[in-house]
Amino acid sequence: MISKRAAGAGGVVMGVLALAAVPMTLTAGASPGGAEGGPQARSGQNPGPAGPSCTARTSAGMTLEQQVGQLFIGGVDADEPAEAELAAVRDLHLGGVILTNGSQAGAETTRQVSEKAQAAATTGGVPLWVSADQEGGKVQHLKGPGFDAMPSAVEQGKLDPAQLRSQAEGWAGQLSSAGVNVNLAPVLDTVPEELGDENEPIGRLQRNYGTTPETVAAHGTAFQAGMTDAGVTPAVKHFPGLGRVIGNTDHSKDVKDDVTSRDDAYLHPFEEALSQGDPLVMISSARYTKIDPDNMAAFSQTILTGMLRDDLGFDGVIVSDDLGAAKAVEDVPPAERALRFLDAGGTVALSVDAGVLPEMVDAVLQRARTDEQFRAGVQADAERVVKAKGAAGLLDCG
Repeated sequence: MISKRAAGAGGVVMGVLALAAVPMTLTAGASPGGAEGGPQARSGQNPGPAGPSCTARTSAGMTLEQQVGQLFIGGVDADEPAEAELAAVRDLHLGGVILTNGSQAGAETTRQVSEKAQAAATTGGVPLWVSADQEGGKVQHLKGPGFDAMPSAVEQGKLDPAQLRSQAEGWAGQLSSAGVNVNLAPVLDTVPEELGDENEPIGRLQRNYGTTPETVAAHGTAFQAGMTDAGVTPAVKHFPGLGRVIGNTDHSKDVKDDVTSRDDAYLHPFEEALSQGDPLVMISSARYTKIDPDNMAAFSQTILTGMLRDDLGFDGVIVSDDLGAAKAVEDVPPAERALRFLDAGGTVALSVDAGVLPEMVDAVLQRARTDEQFRAGVQADAERVVKAKGAAGLLDCG
């Protein structure tokens, strides 16, 4: 759960797209070729990390349309992508996809869907991020043969962190074999014990690793490390935290956190996650009245740039939570959602609604064509995305 410019991408299909971050079309045991500056990945599946010259050269070689496309993730059905969804991947040059609607069909079906998405990509030779919400418990969207049943985060939080890391590496290996290279997890939101199930987005669904920031940090980063060990990029969420709200931003407008401050102890799990790797960071769509009372987090320069970039020194990819179908953004026109997110300092806008992506992408592209400063920001963000993919071994610079 994770904004900038636009231009009319011709032939864009307005069909239903879904939210997410997308990977490459690799099957288990396949190797895309040696990447510049890195050894073969642990699984033998991906090349090693691409060096800076590779990523800079790759992003600079993209058209403006392709660079803009890198800043968006759209949904495709996890069982049978609609032609309109695949056409959107192609026509909008999307940088990633999220597998939506859940699947009980198993890893082989997921692998076939991942390959279809990768085959539709028109991203200058840069593989898609293929992502899924694979947290465990009630939020495990890929199930069936080849995918273990994952316990909830509450149950994972009872394991020794070393054991959890080992189990997470196994779950990540299953994802990787199915062509999924990004997991939109772990949840690093801390739900205080006294709030419990009253917290609709996290506590009620048992998505929290514990009731203290220390426990969440220890177990959330163990899960993060296990994903990384198997070559799957984790996306920690939902910065700066959804553990002390009541409403769920997917279903409610103007969800507020009146407690969290800019130097809050509940930021500790995110600080630990950033110190132990370079994950993607997904942004909450709640409003934090003690930090920026006028803007929800996804549109807050104070939170995205001031806190994440400046306070925490994070230079990686910032992903929005759903900017398509979520109730939290319902009153903001789609084009404005993307532009406001990017202007605040975000990198990749996520939408579960395929119908709004063309409007979002076009707005960013049009502005990039007429605003030199904005265009420079788009190009820098595209390079940031390509750099993250290169670091994960997804680029072939042979």
